[in-house]
Amino acid sequence: MSSTEFRLSFRAQSIKASEIRELLKLVGKPTMISFAGGIPDPALFNVGLFQEAWREVFAGPSIAREALQYSTTEGYLPLRQWIAEQMAARGVPAGPDNILVTTGSQQALDLIGKLLLDPGSGVIAAKPTYLGALQSFSAYQPQFSGLDAPQPTGPGAPRLIYLVPDFANPDGTTLSRAARHKALDQARTLDAVIVEDGAYTALRYDGEDLPPIAALDAATGGVERSRTLYCGSFSKTLSPGLRVGWVCGPTALIRKLTLLKQGSDLHTATTNQMVIHRVAVAGYEAQVARARAVYRARRDAMLSALERHAPPGLRWKKPDGGMFIWLELPEHLDAAALLPQALRQDVAFVPGAAFHADGSGHHTMRLSFSLCDEAQIEVGIFKLCQLIGQQGMAKVVSA
Repeated sequence: MSSTEFRLSFRAQSIKASEIRELLKLVGKPTMISFAGGIPDPALFNVGLFQEAWREVFAGPSIAREALQYSTTEGYLPLRQWIAEQMAARGVPAGPDNILVTTGSQQALDLIGKLLLDPGSGVIAAKPTYLGALQSFSAYQPQFSGLDAPQPTGPGAPRLIYLVPDFANPDGTTLSRAARHKALDQARTLDAVIVEDGAYTALRYDGEDLPPIAALDAATGGVERSRTLYCGSFSKTLSPGLRVGWVCGPTALIRKLTLLKQGSDLHTATTNQMVIHRVAVAGYEAQVARARAVYRARRDAMLSALERHAPPGLRWKKPDGGMFIWLELPEHLDAAALLPQALRQDVAFVPGAAFHADGSGHHTMRLSFSLCDEAQIEVGIFKLCQLIGQQGMAKVVSA
């Protein structure tokens, strides 16, 4: 029986491959300059701290047996306590019961979609927005709309507002304090839940730290009366490979998410949680500071290369942090059509249409500066700008 003969659910039939995950299969060549995935530089991983943490976890039979055993769905208690302290330091007065450890923040998005969305439910998100969120929520067949679109109230109101307020994936946008308050006001009017994706918040290079939406929400009535679910992750700071993230929110929602996680994978790997906890306690701040310094220099190198090599009509903004620069090409160019030509020149990027729920944004692309050093960035941006310029001129001549 071929795969086309299986009687799949409507949900499974609608699932599409991630353009980024598929693209990453093609960029493994040693000569490839990849601006594609938002991938931490593995040279920054503190291997020594992880080795020591693994040794501690398996130093004696009692702790080793705990690491190898089933655990609670909520997560390893010392790790939840550490996360709660971090959230409290950022203005969210959380305790361990407000934390659910997830298998990466990607699982958190899937569980939240399962918790809140029915077919046809409304989801408000920026255009563009994180492709992984679109994938997770799309499985539950919602209706997407933009942040500024008119919204119905009452029973038909959107149930979920998804935001990446700090250095958003993919366009690097940071929401102002006023915009964060506006989102909260909208959520209250619509009786919707805000899903705040804080994956990149630690990677700030310029400007002042802004309070999480979850902190602004909790300031009016405490975390238990808030309507914000904050999704955090260790993937951009300590290690993506161990797949440890979390959700912070009111206990009523955390308990529901915990039940859904039980049916998904019982719990996040115990050993991974114990190791991440030890590494976080021993060196989280130092690791974040190191990553900030390296990525800031690479951001600046990419911005400088764009200033020197960009052809007329190419637009971008300087992000205050994160891993991405968003390019807007002349509207007659299609970034997806440029990609095969760029790959032949050993340069990879992600076409921007993947980040639009409605399939728009064909003249945009996302560039990640996290994985390449300054010399690679210079060469890659030069090649990419040359290609864009050639295609732009060819279009003009043919017209």
